[in-house]
Amino acid sequence: MAGREGGRSVTSKVLLLLEAFESSGSPMTLTQIAAHADVPLPTAHRLVGELVDWGALERDENGRYVVGLRLWEVAQNAGRQLRETARPYLQDLFSLTQETSHLAIREGHEALYIDRVYSSKRVPRASRVGGRLPLHATAVGKILLAFEDPWLREAYVARDLEAPTRHTHVNPARLLLELDSIREQGYATTYEEVRPGSCSIAVPVQREPGHAVAAIGLVMLSTQAAQMERYLPALQGIARRIEPAVARWPLPGSHFR
Repeated sequence: MAGREGGRSVTSKVLLLLEAFESSGSPMTLTQIAAHADVPLPTAHRLVGELVDWGALERDENGRYVVGLRLWEVAQNAGRQLRETARPYLQDLFSLTQETSHLAIREGHEALYIDRVYSSKRVPRASRVGGRLPLHATAVGKILLAFEDPWLREAYVARDLEAPTRHTHVNPARLLLELDSIREQGYATTYEEVRPGSCSIAVPVQREPGHAVAAIGLVMLSTQAAQMERYLPALQGIARRIEPAVARWPLPGSHFR
């Protein structure tokens, strides 16, 4: 699949075809995939066919396309060391709180969820392991943003910030003040900023003072918002236990896009 077609490399077209499945959890038609990648239908047909032959994509009983098992198997190696290192600590955090516990890192302008231990409570879910959410709308994301350099925080809030709910904080000046407060107090909270019915709290995992390379947090029912801070000692204690292992993590690139 090397070479160039129509000014874009074939590789870039293939990546755009695969990207169509990043935000869609449903099977997709060839026409939908081609539209997402902005490539002609005949080109999409040929490239998707090669992806099916390799196992990156599969066709369901209705002829629509889904992510193939081979691509899923390859993807399991991404962040494996981070997950394997953090999993025992997340299990401990869950045991202490009985609330959904997760670990995230910054990937560009999003929080990338590396691992999660689910509670049995029916809390509205906004993401999954391997999923991404805007930094400004999540407690782990706000931690990751608050502990970045000032220029990066300012560049982030200058973007067009999406508002998943009416509670999402998108005013640039107020968001910068909130990030300053989070950095000073050492934890972040949200209330129904991604999904109605849920709230969250998070603390930094630091490689060195003042710089968070990851964040751990809890998500729970919004009716529990007033009690969230009672979990701070557990969160901070688990974060300190993870930190000695952070130096050995081959962290993914955190470029700002």
